[in-house]
Amino acid sequence: MLTKYGLSNILILLAIALLIAILSILFLKSWLLYAFLFLAFIIALFTIWFFRNPSRQLPNEAKNDESLLVSPSDGKVIIIEDVFEKEYLKENCKKISIFLSALDVHVNWIPLSGKVEYFKYLPGNYLVAWHPKSSDLNEQSHIGISSKMGKIFFKQIVGVMARRLVWDISAGDEVKAGQKFGMMKFGSRIDIFLPLDSEIFVKLNDKVVGSETIIAKLKG
Repeated sequence: MLTKYGLSNILILLAIALLIAILSILFLKSWLLYAFLFLAFIIALFTIWFFRNPSRQLPNEAKNDESLLVSPSDGKVIIIEDVFEKEYLKENCKKISIFLSALDVHVNWIPLSGKVEYFKYLPGNYLVAWHPKSSDLNEQSHIGISSKMGKIFFKQIVGVMARRLVWDISAGDEVKAGQKFGMMKFGSRIDIFLPLDSEIFVKLNDKVVGSETIIAKLKG
């Protein structure tokens, strides 16, 4: 199954692959024909792989405990640190950063049930997603959720390859943990900011799975 968030990209890339294949068959011979057919195959395969949209289920623990946060994306944990979050939480927080390579699933999931109390889109630069300043300078969306157990804040951040953010939520929406809400295309990062007393269940370099890995617990 392919994601609806990348429909325009999917159609363009598959059309390019098909055009390469047709032109190759019509005008090329010998090894060039096979080389360009292979190129068309790779483009089509990459498109299907990158825009895959896996079905995910919340862990039973998260279904029964609304204080648990699930990972909003696939990827690798690259930062866990204490910071001051000045925009939404406006207090010292725990920050968890997850880096997505081009091979990871790039669909995003809501980490905690509650109400989208804050949403903001910021245009910006395209530093590599693991660069420390990418969290502040790159194109990104900011999302603040208020729940019965407390508030969290997280950012969709594009990287040097990712040039487009997609989302289908806005301020005022009621959301559920594990709900799909958008996508970051072609390599990116998500930063999650939690209350300082939150219990963190992941460590640096851990691989996490969106909607399935429990990353933290709010104390309420």
